[in-house]
Amino acid sequence: MRKINRIIAAGLFSAAMLLSSTADACTNFLFTKGATKDGSTMITYAADSHTLYGELYYRKAADYPAGTEFMLFEWDTGKQLFKIPQVAHTYSVVGNMNEHQLAIGETTYGGREECWKSPIKGIDYGSLIYITLQRAKTAREAIKVMTELVATYGYCSEGESFSIADPNEVWVMDFIGKRGEPVKSDVASKLKYQYKDGAVWVARRVPDGYVCGHANQARITQFPQEGKKWSKAKGKGLHKAISSAHIDYIYEPEVECVYASDVVTYARACGWYEGTDADFSFTDTYAPLTFSGLRGCDARVYAMFHRVASGMERYEKFVMGDPTAERMPLWVKPDHQVDVREVMDLMRDHYEGTSMDMTKDLGAGPFQCPYRWRPMSFEIDGHTYIHERATSTQQTGFSFVAQCRSWLPNKIGGILWFGVDDTYSTVYCPMYCGITEIPICFRERNGSMTTYSSTSAFWLFNRVSNFVYSRYSDMIKDVRRVQDILELGYINDVKKFDERAVQSEGEALEALLNDFSGRQASKMMRAWRELDEYLLVKYVDGNVKKTNQGRFVCTETGMSAMPDQPAYREEWLRMIVNDHGDVIRQK
Repeated sequence: MRKINRIIAAGLFSAAMLLSSTADACTNFLFTKGATKDGSTMITYAADSHTLYGELYYRKAADYPAGTEFMLFEWDTGKQLFKIPQVAHTYSVVGNMNEHQLAIGETTYGGREECWKSPIKGIDYGSLIYITLQRAKTAREAIKVMTELVATYGYCSEGESFSIADPNEVWVMDFIGKRGEPVKSDVASKLKYQYKDGAVWVARRVPDGYVCGHANQARITQFPQEGKKWSKAKGKGLHKAISSAHIDYIYEPEVECVYASDVVTYARACGWYEGTDADFSFTDTYAPLTFSGLRGCDARVYAMFHRVASGMERYEKFVMGDPTAERMPLWVKPDHQVDVREVMDLMRDHYEGTSMDMTKDLGAGPFQCPYRWRPMSFEIDGHTYIHERATSTQQTGFSFVAQCRSWLPNKIGGILWFGVDDTYSTVYCPMYCGITEIPICFRERNGSMTTYSSTSAFWLFNRVSNFVYSRYSDMIKDVRRVQDILELGYINDVKKFDERAVQSEGEALEALLNDFSGRQASKMMRAWRELDEYLLVKYVDGNVKKTNQGRFVCTETGMSAMPDQPAYREEWLRMIVNDHGDVIRQK
């Protein structure tokens, strides 16, 4: 994701606002029902940006009279685009999940610049997500809405991958813009196809029992394509794959792949592909692999696969930048079923356990800090080097685990486990998709990237994480301890609350949901303020105060006991000696 802006236009939402930010990268992981312990589906999303302010968006359900239109604004820039008709009824949306447990995440991959670099009229990816959440109930319906919107109005963003989940299914979708006139080529002059502005795309259902991921690199390669015409008779002539010409068949459960009808022919018209339809690869055609696409993007997916499935080491050479090595698959079957807490922890990763472990090299400093300030590449003596780009990164605005539970009523079944700032040191707080009030700590316009707010979770979590980076290997243990208490407590609280909530409905249910999610957010803020103060007292001036069962140790007279002063790790001291030993060696 390059960025997320919020523009709430008159006639579309209840208020108008504009915020601008630019995201550098995002990470999505996808989990099917058969891959989870409780049978829920889950998708994750880290919205990473150096200018994105972490807050929880809310769109109220609404009814509109016939003929209502609303203005589209480009999500990235706030630029006014054009008006489109409003639908009669829109659904309530909390963050990236609506009241029907439909959840959508994304990552931007760029792809061929010819598809997007020059200005193109159309709808942008951010508007596409939030408008779709207001209009669709299921993942399949979301795909239909998204593709019909761009077919009607065009598409003006870079290449994008989407994660789309409902309580029963999870889909991954690769998407890139298309011009009405194909890119100039000798091939184009020989073909008679006619095109209009829009997008070419492929969407695939993740097989049950499998996990998937994408992180700023298109992931779909070859895909099944329909082999004969469809019959209107249900069940006759059904195939696992359909083109957009047969998009209405997407609701048939046998359909597991949907693609733009011109996804191959457009590539041929542009001179980008000459092979057979069966051999066509979306990624290799529209977003060819590069070193950065592997090392900075696919490597994050590999890190997750490596933690849930055995035998993944075979793909490490590939994701470290060698496109000729064995290619990593689109999805893998995990060795065990995961629960929501493990999914949260999968979003906490610095390549630990791989050759790219960010805690091991000199860049980690004396306290093994797995963060690198930008820029991400540098040149020394004519050679270019990179800093790793891991799932956990300092510039995250917000992240979530969207959990969809089919055995519960929708407004109770959907939970957006929501956190702000760095995924490794955040807390995922349960926000039910049926809430109608956002807790003050997550509320829009409570502070900004240039305005501090003492009641904002984003600023409080940044206070803690930025202090922790200074003595990471020691302080992160205290952070994780409080994080464990809160998240494990939330999971137990949710189980108990579900039993109570299913007995209510209507306004009574909304009040219960608002109260529960609000109390969890308040609990998190209290605990993190205490942690903020505790860390400052314990680690002030590079010392480490002695503690006993959570209390600071004092002398008999009430003074602070002499603090510990742990030495730097030996590896770091050796680096100092190698660099400066002749000057500092004791004579």
